[in-house]
Amino acid sequence: MTEITVFIVEDDPMVLDVNKSFLEKIGGFRLIGEAMDGHSAYSQIKLLEPKLVLLDMYLPDLSGLELLIKLRFERIPIDVIMITAARDAKTIQEIKRLGAVDYLVKPFRFDRFQKALLDYRKNRKNIVGLESMKQEDIDAWIGSIEGGAELPKGLNEITMKQVLTGLVELEHSVTAEQLALQVGMARVTVRKYLDFLANIAKVEIELKYGNVGRPTKYYSLL
Repeated sequence: MTEITVFIVEDDPMVLDVNKSFLEKIGGFRLIGEAMDGHSAYSQIKLLEPKLVLLDMYLPDLSGLELLIKLRFERIPIDVIMITAARDAKTIQEIKRLGAVDYLVKPFRFDRFQKALLDYRKNRKNIVGLESMKQEDIDAWIGSIEGGAELPKGLNEITMKQVLTGLVELEHSVTAEQLALQVGMARVTVRKYLDFLANIAKVEIELKYGNVGRPTKYYSLL
């Protein structure tokens, strides 16, 4: 498996150096950029397209949460590990809903940092590079989703697995209507699950334009 590219967002130079030194000790990861403010981070992340972003919550211009929301809104396909001193339950819950794969509370030791990255690499390996997925592959991937983002009210694990299985079986980008026919569900139900997966950067949305009317959304696994 190729190295996982990493981008670090941290406004404290000392903490930034610590995070970089921690990262260097773990094989399989490569730092490709860093930023000390949200706007610079945003532009560089779009340009460099890292696989993983280590994101601090408190930045001088906008919060890490605001940056994460912006990245998710634009469907930028990255995974995020939050690094922050914030401990309040509301903030942590919001970050989980936005699909952060882990949450490191400052100050943390190397062993916890290492666990976060190794767990991420293991979960990523469950899906990246597979031409098709067995049920156990999907179950493992679902576990990584549930570990990073709580399913919203109205969504459940069983239906999520059916939607993912349908995406794998079709092996190409599909509309919500096409996938609904594949899995035997209502189109509106399937769309809810697809949009959730897109919001946490597990599914990519492509807009295809016809001769008239609105563009059609096509969904595919990242």
